Amino acid sequence: MPRPTAAQLAYGSATIVCSTLAMLLLSGTSTGIGVAVIGVAALGLGLLVAMTVPLPRKARATRAATPHRHRTTDDTATRGEVSGARATSPVGETARH
Repeated sequence: MPRPTAAQLAYGSATIVCSTLAMLLLSGTSTGIGVAVIGVAALGLGLLVAMTVPLPRKARATRAATPHRHRTTDDTATRGEVSGARATSPVGETARH
């Protein structure tokens, strides 16, 4: 099971706190059973909100979805290419230095 993201934890926790306070104030209950029912309902609502927060997309999936991306100097640095390697011209021929 994947770990929850920070956004999921924040939205779920905020929903639990806010919905518990709102339901306690609106219901006016003072019994232990009433408070327990409201607490369980708030936990369920917080879990529902946390699970519906969209998960972040993977950077690799986004990169694979754009096959005709222009190459920049940052791309060569992240792939670990040697800076002194032979470069290729736009038509695929090896450039002479």
